[in-house]
Amino acid sequence: MRRTSRAAAGFIAAVGVLALVAACSDNGGGSGNGSGGNASNYPNQNITFVVPFSAGGPTDTVTRMIAEPMGKKLGAQIVVQNVEGAGGTVGAGEVARADPDGYTVLMHHIGMSTAPALYANLDYKPLEDFEMVGLVTEVPMTVVARKDFAPATFQDLVAYVKANSDKVTLANAGIGAASHLCGLLFQSAAGVKLQEVPYQGTGPALTDLVGGQVDFMCDQTTNTSGQITAGKVKAYAVTTPERVKSLPDVPTTAESGMPNLQVSVWHGLYVPKGTPQEVVQKLSEALKVALADQAVIDQMAKLGTAPVPATDATPEAHRAHLDEQLKTWAKIIADAGVKAS
Repeated sequence: MRRTSRAAAGFIAAVGVLALVAACSDNGGGSGNGSGGNASNYPNQNITFVVPFSAGGPTDTVTRMIAEPMGKKLGAQIVVQNVEGAGGTVGAGEVARADPDGYTVLMHHIGMSTAPALYANLDYKPLEDFEMVGLVTEVPMTVVARKDFAPATFQDLVAYVKANSDKVTLANAGIGAASHLCGLLFQSAAGVKLQEVPYQGTGPALTDLVGGQVDFMCDQTTNTSGQITAGKVKAYAVTTPERVKSLPDVPTTAESGMPNLQVSVWHGLYVPKGTPQEVVQKLSEALKVALADQAVIDQMAKLGTAPVPATDATPEAHRAHLDEQLKTWAKIIADAGVKAS
């Protein structure tokens, strides 16, 4: 009996060592693709989508549109978490430092390409610290004002702010936010310097605009379309080459005499650098399915936007676009002389 027990103990010990080696192998030891666990059975728990802006804002809206169909495709629940602050850099930084296992995903907008030029001490590098999943949508911006603001047309607005630059208030969602960038371009194109009023997100900024506490702002159609059609704000222009289908009566900035004020806000999904490529591809495929979902298409159309083509909902297209945008905005921000603390 004693010999049998010793043999059994030795066998059990050997099995334990083999199991440990196998576990290390399954967790990516020597694979070079990160330490996110066994990618083949991904996902096997809830996935968190981090939105680096306030709840109710345009980026949050887009994220919640695609979360359900993506989760359905992946076979997992997607939980949306808002981590706001510093123009989106707080939430982005948290995702950059998260475990590269595919369970923490970032939805960010154009601010990913402007942060390096705005923040001297940014604690992440967009191209180096993230894997790109794919582009999601490109949202037009609108120039809107409180409904009782005096200027009647976009041309009137430009003339008014030039004559009253020390009195007019221009709201935005904070330094580096899309509304801030659009506001910078407006001031540059109009040749004025206005009193800017930053908020912690476009949601509260638009609330104060509707309430008449500030004069005007730039904001995405995903946030303003409902307010415009309800007559709660005055719409002057859209910042795209062509009119927006859901807002056919709102002229473009080019039609209104300011062709150099053109900006749209693109969104994309990211995961931490080192996330296994198998996981990145699963997320990208789920994104394509979500963007082809008719309910998503219809929801986006009501808000003046549309999903990107499937060819852009890929890691390769996303990386190329981000690289180009980083270079473009570095020059614009340097010329504007804007820096965030």
